[in-house]
Amino acid sequence: MGPMNDASPPLPPDPPHKRRVRYAGTHPRQFEQKYKELDPERHASEVDKVMQRGQTPAGMHRSICVDEILAILKPQPGETGLDATLGFGGHTQVLMPLVLPGGRMFGIDVDPIELPRTTARLRALGFDEEVLIVQRSNFSELALLLPPSGGGFDFILADLGVSSMQIDNPARGFSFRSDGPLDLRLDPGCGQSASELLLSVTRARLRELLTDNSDEPFAIALAAALQGQYLQTTLQLADLVRATMEGTLKRSMPQEERFAETKKALQRTFQALRIEVNDEFGVLDKLLAQLPSCLKVGGRVAILSFHSGEDRRVKKAFQSGERDGTYTSVAPDPIRASYAEQRSNPRSTSAKLRWAVRS
Repeated sequence: MGPMNDASPPLPPDPPHKRRVRYAGTHPRQFEQKYKELDPERHASEVDKVMQRGQTPAGMHRSICVDEILAILKPQPGETGLDATLGFGGHTQVLMPLVLPGGRMFGIDVDPIELPRTTARLRALGFDEEVLIVQRSNFSELALLLPPSGGGFDFILADLGVSSMQIDNPARGFSFRSDGPLDLRLDPGCGQSASELLLSVTRARLRELLTDNSDEPFAIALAAALQGQYLQTTLQLADLVRATMEGTLKRSMPQEERFAETKKALQRTFQALRIEVNDEFGVLDKLLAQLPSCLKVGGRVAILSFHSGEDRRVKKAFQSGERDGTYTSVAPDPIRASYAEQRSNPRSTSAKLRWAVRS
């Protein structure tokens, strides 16, 4: 037998150093360049500076109407609550401690990309599987949560807005401000993308979508220009909308007004396509129909909406429920974010909050 070799096996080489993304100028402009905002634990002061400017840090979402929602839902120790649109988890993070001890929160969301990140973030705050139950699900399937919830919820929250971390990340394809795949789906594995929709939709149907989903006044011209086009990226769609609006408005409006109207048309077009590919009105109608059977007696529900189509549906469902005795009381008027909140977080400006109490 040869001599024993006491030498330890060689250690694997260190991974090569990866330099951070460089950018021109003094401030990063692209999402992936904002490395400080994307690492808030290490750069808390930088994140705070961004928020003080009335902006939302990259990769984050600022919860809206938190105080107003707490006043409506009135979470108590021992109660069972549901955040039907978990998103970044900001509302749940505030609601969760108020149901303890003895209570539980359920959180659901359809986004397979952000949900694991949010779950990890909330678990790190000490909310384990016993008190916070997270599930990937659409709120149109609300009734499936009745058995694990024990037969119903004391309060339910639904924030219908698209989260900032979805909008700001170019890879998700939600914004016309940066280039990305023309997708617009909250769950990229479900249904058809916006790119596929434009190829398959008829001109008449596209005109209806632009009108019904975003009240687009130039729906006829835009439908004619967009229908049947093979557009793969958000910037390709944005450029075609700009060209269409320029040709439509050139003789009727000064340049400055054309610029403002074109920006609105871009926002409305992306909104209309997003609503369609995610069937946002359809799933909202299903949520509103299931709410009464999922709320305990005296249960409270609060819904944040961000455009007229959503708000009309919530308003009519709550008023109908009050007339037939399903709800003892409903919001007489929508609650808006305070002036201070709108100033510090401009994305709260369009929010409308409505509530109802189960009979």
